[in-house]
Amino acid sequence: MAERVVTPYDNSQQGKKQQVTEMFDNISGTYDGLNRVISWGSDVKWRKKVVAKVAEVHPSQVLDVATGTGDLAIALTAIKGVKVTGLDISEGMLAVGREKVAKRGLTDRIEMQQGDSEHLPFADATFDAVTVGFGVRNFEDLNQGLSEIRRVLKPQGRLVVLETSVPERFPFRQGYLFYTHYMMPLIGKLFSKDKAAYSYLSKSAIHFPYGKKFKAILDEIGYRDTAYYPQTLGGVATIYVANK
Repeated sequence: MAERVVTPYDNSQQGKKQQVTEMFDNISGTYDGLNRVISWGSDVKWRKKVVAKVAEVHPSQVLDVATGTGDLAIALTAIKGVKVTGLDISEGMLAVGREKVAKRGLTDRIEMQQGDSEHLPFADATFDAVTVGFGVRNFEDLNQGLSEIRRVLKPQGRLVVLETSVPERFPFRQGYLFYTHYMMPLIGKLFSKDKAAYSYLSKSAIHFPYGKKFKAILDEIGYRDTAYYPQTLGGVATIYVANK
């Protein structure tokens, strides 16, 4: 059975990709603050774990897909000597990210570039590692995006994905569903001008094929040695590692 396609704006005639671009342009100014609130600050700890998984392959060139405002791209510079390309479809999010990169004096190590995750503007075998933080569930064509990432990875290169997931165990599952159904959209409505955005982020997390389903997709595309690591309270987020 095909996974349900969840889009930000129910009444829009645009495709998912165009809707996601519009949504992130709309919320770019408030995204960082709201992300801290909604994740209770855990996103910072999760990104450090992603960086540790990337560091294991000793990369010199890393691509951060769906980089948004650049938090993960910035975190990756903790790896000595690494150069990071942050790619995102939303110019609004990139504008915020470029300011953050400049303020931290990292413009010589991070390049922020607009582009489509499903049609990456890079040659085959360009990067030692690719990361995606809270972005794969926004792909219009998940398999196409993951295949493109595999294409631009060097042999022995590594993909590390951080994505939301739904806890399986009681009472964490029930608490998570209550929080995402009711609290996340409410917080979004209070602090964001785009009232639909945080309802979408909630719905897309629930309907994303997380855990063993996402691992199976990675395996089918041709990644090897795939693994996943649920994070915090039974798995409100999951880190996936896959190698080329």
